[in-house]
Amino acid sequence: MTDAQKTAEDSTLRTPGDATEDPRPAPVPLLEPREGIPPVTATDEDLAQVVAAFAAGSGPVAVDAERASGYRYGQRAYLVQLRREGAGSVLIDPVACPDLSALGEAIADAEWVLHAATQDLPCLRDIGMLPASLFDTELAGRLAGFARVGLGAMVENVLGYALEKGHSAVDWSTRPLPEPWLRYAALDVELLVDLRDALEEELDRQGKLDWARQEFAAIAAAPPAPPRKDPWRRTSGMHKVRRRRQMAVVRELWTARDRVAQKRDVSPGKVLGDAAIVEAALNVPPNAHALAALPGFGHRMGRRQLEQWQAAIDRARALPESELPQPGQPLNGPPPPRAWADKDPAAAARLSAARTAVTALAEELRLPQENLITPDTVRRVCWEPPEPAASAVSEALAGYGARPWQVELVTPLLVEALSTSAAG
Repeated sequence: MTDAQKTAEDSTLRTPGDATEDPRPAPVPLLEPREGIPPVTATDEDLAQVVAAFAAGSGPVAVDAERASGYRYGQRAYLVQLRREGAGSVLIDPVACPDLSALGEAIADAEWVLHAATQDLPCLRDIGMLPASLFDTELAGRLAGFARVGLGAMVENVLGYALEKGHSAVDWSTRPLPEPWLRYAALDVELLVDLRDALEEELDRQGKLDWARQEFAAIAAAPPAPPRKDPWRRTSGMHKVRRRRQMAVVRELWTARDRVAQKRDVSPGKVLGDAAIVEAALNVPPNAHALAALPGFGHRMGRRQLEQWQAAIDRARALPESELPQPGQPLNGPPPPRAWADKDPAAAARLSAARTAVTALAEELRLPQENLITPDTVRRVCWEPPEPAASAVSEALAGYGARPWQVELVTPLLVEALSTSAAG
């Protein structure tokens, strides 16, 4: 057992739901930012003042961004919130100020504190902001063993304050933004640095702080995600679509919908629902009249819209067999685990042993299994196993992107799983 494992085993987490947890007073509602609601920065002149103030500030910078998921096309930021000691809190309109690279440079040397960083970093990158180092309070909560890691739950359980979370799913592209939304946005960064400090102390107490730092560094250094291949295959209800011609209908309708949504700058689901696309694919209507009879294409849809969707269906109907999509996606890695027993019983045995060992260690360390090691990494090592030696397994894990702390903890488990299955 490593020192870190022993520390985690010996510690008593102060996490919600612990039977050993002392009764605590009710959380204190956090109703107003300490300096009041800051005005929205929406001009170059005001942005220059913000840049100067944050460059002169000290310590970590709390950062958050609001998108308009479900309302607008894409995942761009419609509000950016920041807070730093000596600079206070600011709200920036990235529509009016689309280039925040100067601000990003002003705080480049600071640690950025975000909650669920991987959600916000893509839209921040698009406006010129990318941290060199960061602290993710959601991921820190996972590593520390908290069962509920949403920002509201973390602030309540760690700091004893209650955040009002009623505006998280509103249309942040609205202009002007209502005052209650701005208050909510400012409060989201009000206590982020305090939460960061408390979680750092807890992680240090558990012997997990170095693990967290490695995870944060990996997030900060990660390149942008590549475009998803065949995104139409993720249409909800796609599992009902079996025939290749039907798949072609999904692909053509999805592509036509995406083109319209991008042009109108609205969420694709507001243009045409996934359920309607699947219905059209299952029925392959021969004309607009038949299409109008299907759920999702009812009387509220105009003739031009019906003709537009029918044209996409007609394109799919006219495709030669050679151009129809193939079932499923080309596998990049091992097959689904349910097929292992038939395809390779020895690999199935390796995977079963490895999963059992990883589950037990994750429970011992009180952290989610996927944070100890990703299930995909375990599958890949078990499907095409290296030599059951520590050096070979460690090299394989590192090659799949495991961090040093994960390699150290998981290597012995996989060596034993590979050796046991080989002996069996």
